[in-house]
Amino acid sequence: MLQINRVSPLASLLHLLSFFAPALVVAAFVALAARVLLPPAARPSSWGFAFVLNFAAGAVALGAGLWYFGHDGKMATYAALVLAVASTQWLAGRAWRG
Repeated sequence: MLQINRVSPLASLLHLLSFFAPALVVAAFVALAARVLLPPAARPSSWGFAFVLNFAAGAVALGAGLWYFGHDGKMATYAALVLAVASTQWLAGRAWRG
């Protein structure tokens, strides 16, 4: 007989937060580092705006990795996370202008 394990709402929330934690940390680190390391012309106008964009890109990368591999925690997914956040930061800062 098939046994169904029920997960409490709190446990579901904690699993969801743990899934998105890498995107949150990388987005915050990159947004803060951009304020320090990039020249003023290449910095995004707002730290919060850059953080939200970076987090959204990271969340999409993690979701795509979960969909493609069937489970989370693959190094390729984390590499895609870093690439997506860095690319988003580069675009948000209009760094191609030089």
